[in-house]
Amino acid sequence: MVALQLQSVGAYHGRKLFVEDVTTPTIRSGEVVAVIGPNAAGKSTLFKRITGLLKGPGDVVVEGSKAKNAISYMPQDTSANAVLTVYESILLARKQGQSWAVSDQDLRFIDEIMKALNITSIAFRDLGALSGGQRQLVSIAQALVREPEIMLMDEPTSALDLHRQVEVLDFMRRQARTKGMIVLIAIHDLNQALRFADKVLIIENGRMRACGNPREVVTVEMLRDVYKIHARIEKCSMDHDHVIVDGTAH
Repeated sequence: MVALQLQSVGAYHGRKLFVEDVTTPTIRSGEVVAVIGPNAAGKSTLFKRITGLLKGPGDVVVEGSKAKNAISYMPQDTSANAVLTVYESILLARKQGQSWAVSDQDLRFIDEIMKALNITSIAFRDLGALSGGQRQLVSIAQALVREPEIMLMDEPTSALDLHRQVEVLDFMRRQARTKGMIVLIAIHDLNQALRFADKVLIIENGRMRACGNPREVVTVEMLRDVYKIHARIEKCSMDHDHVIVDGTAH
């Protein structure tokens, strides 16, 4: 069982402290956390700080990890080496930091991930020939074949149609449950966040506004203050609510 907690975490861009004082409750194996907030709030910056791509104060505490590289990061930019095929790029991701000997287990695992994401049919197409949505699916496969204990996904469904968004988010939630993985997803769609997340972490102007149960932190007041919208929140089921936007706040 792996656990993640951020303790007074901040992140620098150059000399500027762009994110500061983010302290979360403990996030545990099997949980999906939606990271939400307006554009340029600091979501991507926070992910880069967690992965060690940016420096900053505070501590990213990972407990119970047995992996050398526990964290896998899928950035928002899914551009890749167009010379490679889809299969080659996923195999390369699988073997990163390991021996280059390819086992039957490697090949079976790659095939399983590609089948689950419904990208087997494009296995031998060049990356440069893919649509934006296809590149996002390949990037998800590249992250998953590393078998991370903690996965950070920055807008992983932004180029997908609604049907594929629901499929991918449902798949990631199942991956978290079955593999005991922690999944953090930066996402703009508040209703998808309410539907699939166990916790919601709200970032506003580089600071954490709240982190907790979606029904407790996604409120009418938060939507008005953070997103500047008038909205209603209606209960859809025992599991999740639905945000209905009435208009722009003044």
